[in-house]
Amino acid sequence: MGLLLKAVVHPANIQDREGAKILLGDIKQRFPDLSCLWADSAYDGAPFKDWVKERLGCTLIIPKHPADKMWVKAGEERSPKPPFSILPRRWVVERTFAWDGRNRRLSKDYEGLPATEEAFIYLGMVMVMARRLASE
Repeated sequence: MGLLLKAVVHPANIQDREGAKILLGDIKQRFPDLSCLWADSAYDGAPFKDWVKERLGCTLIIPKHPADKMWVKAGEERSPKPPFSILPRRWVVERTFAWDGRNRRLSKDYEGLPATEEAFIYLGMVMVMARRLASE
């Protein structure tokens, strides 16, 4: 559904994989039925996949671009397939970011404290859920 389960805002000097470990550290206690995680290519790699499997008991799925999408040398013909393709489950993440971007405080990095940014992320998702409940 693209609804936010948990958010962590950390300094930019922390790599994505290390930040994910901070985010996912206690997620299994909060969501015991969680069995599968989707992530982008920044999280690809055996050490992180192994950490997710051992620590969380979940499968980590990294959606990949199709193999037939590659650069074409000068003089060669392009594949008849379109150059743009939607990656499975990736659109859910992008749509959630778009929902957050509708909020003025989340459209840019205005906040000075990570905790304040996290609070506004949660408030933004509360607004999304409230709109859904009101429309039903």
